[in-house]
Amino acid sequence: MNKTELLNRLARDGEERLLLARALDKLELARNRGTPSHTGFLSPHERAAVEGLIQACGYPSHLFSGGCPDAERTVCAFLPDWLEEEDWHSGPEYNPIRAIRCTWSGGGLTHRDFLGAILGLGLDREKVGDILVGERTCDVLVLEEVAGFLLLHLDQAGRVRLKARPVGLEELSSPAVQVKPIRDTVSSLRLDAVAASGFSLSRGRAAELITSGKVQLNHQECLKPDRPVKEGDTISCRGLGKCVVKEVGGPSKKGRILIGLERYV
Repeated sequence: MNKTELLNRLARDGEERLLLARALDKLELARNRGTPSHTGFLSPHERAAVEGLIQACGYPSHLFSGGCPDAERTVCAFLPDWLEEEDWHSGPEYNPIRAIRCTWSGGGLTHRDFLGAILGLGLDREKVGDILVGERTCDVLVLEEVAGFLLLHLDQAGRVRLKARPVGLEELSSPAVQVKPIRDTVSSLRLDAVAASGFSLSRGRAAELITSGKVQLNHQECLKPDRPVKEGDTISCRGLGKCVVKEVGGPSKKGRILIGLERYV
C-alpha cells in the first residue's frame, strides 16, 4: 500500500489527512534514514489518529510523551534502531520538550488566560503542550524551537504581568485533578445510557448530543448512541467535559447494571 492509499484509508477528513501525512513523513525519516523525529503536540483525538497510523505501519519504534505524568497533550517521537527510549527521555538533544514557569502576584489566572496569551503571540497550538496552572504559578510545556521566544515575550496574561523562567521537566508538579465520583445503575452499557449518567442528562438528550457529533468515545467521534461502552473508556462531550468509566459491576436486583464513573470538574 503506497502513501496515498494509506492516507485515503485512515484519514476521516482533510485536516486529519494533513496530520497523518506529516506524522508519516516523521515516521519514514526515523525508519529509513535513522534520524530521530517527532510530531508537534497532539490532542487526545489527534493522538488516537496517529496511533491508528502506527498500527497500520506495523508498530515502528515510537513513544508518546508530554513532558509530565498523565499529560493530555503529547508528542509522538519516532525512534531509529540505535536510540532507546530511556536515552530519548534523558537526552536534551533528542527530547524536544521544554518547560517554562510563569509566576505573578495579584489576581488569579486560568488555563484560558495563558492559552490566549500564548496563541496571541502568533504560535500554533501544536507548539504548546499542557498548561499546568497552580496558585500564583503556571508551568507551560512547549517545543524547544519556541521556548526562547516565549521566555522573551510571554510577559503578560490577561491584565496580569508575568515573570517567566526555564525549569527542568523533573521540577514539574501537576496540579491535583478534581474529579466527582458517580455511582449509578444503567439499563445497558450503551453510550447514550452511560453518558446520560456521567453528565446528568436525560438519555434522550445524551442521544441527541451523540448523533450531532458532540460526543467522543476514547477521543474519537462516535455518532452511534448504541455503541457499547466498557470499563476504562473515556467519554467526552463538547461543553460538558469528560468522564471515565472506572467500574462496571454486576446486575442489581432489578436487573440494572452497576457502574462507577469519575467526572472531571
